[in-house]
Amino acid sequence: MEKAPVVELRHVTKRFFGVTAVKDFSLALHPGEVVCLLGENGAGKSTIIKVLTGVEMPTGGEVLVDGKAVHFRSPKEARELGIATVYQETATLPLMSVARNFVLAAEPTTGRGVFKRMNMEEASKIALMRLRELGITNVSSGEQLVGTLSGGQRQALAIARALHFGARVLILDEPTAALGVRESATVLRLIETVRVRGVAVLFITHNAYHAYSTGDRFVVLRRGESIASFAKDERTIGEVIELMAGGAELKSLLSQAESGMVAGAP
Repeated sequence: MEKAPVVELRHVTKRFFGVTAVKDFSLALHPGEVVCLLGENGAGKSTIIKVLTGVEMPTGGEVLVDGKAVHFRSPKEARELGIATVYQETATLPLMSVARNFVLAAEPTTGRGVFKRMNMEEASKIALMRLRELGITNVSSGEQLVGTLSGGQRQALAIARALHFGARVLILDEPTAALGVRESATVLRLIETVRVRGVAVLFITHNAYHAYSTGDRFVVLRRGESIASFAKDERTIGEVIELMAGGAELKSLLSQAESGMVAGAP
């Protein structure tokens, strides 16, 4: 029996100054499932993230959490209900330590009054423990600067932090975009680990191979509309790539062009 979705978008539309960025879009995110949201630049993926995380309110349609309609007025309200986003570019602060990144804005403290200070020992202990739970064992010190970590380790830190603070839905925005093969593999393993722990994952990517290797369901966007929604076993990787690239549309346009050329031939 399929578990009830943690978060749903039902017939969501979002317009900006008369321009429709997303039109009649529906999506359900279930516990322990990876949904891959695919599409070219400008397809509407960023707008969907903003609606899910309370950055923008939909023009039409509704957002539901645990089956109840919600109206996020800020990202803070979305986070309080367990919706967390890890962005590829801004997931961590490179000039701060692993420990300080992990507990940023929720620092454990020791002492009282004027003697109150951040408990660095506790912060380091928590950060390293959560990283090890995700299989990252080669970060040995909470004092290590995040800027010295690999791209995969930085993504792991951001994901571990989100889970520690109660994420039930994890939105990953192009987490492998700037990573090499080895680091991308680390992130894909992390996604599988998170999925097994019962977290709902929305994986946004341009890379069909990365999506196909880890996704359970796929949604393809074009010009703000869902043009395909399917389970992994319903399409081949080649069909996924063709959908993302607009292969069918390109063939239609070429056919029309050829027909026009033939009709206009002397």
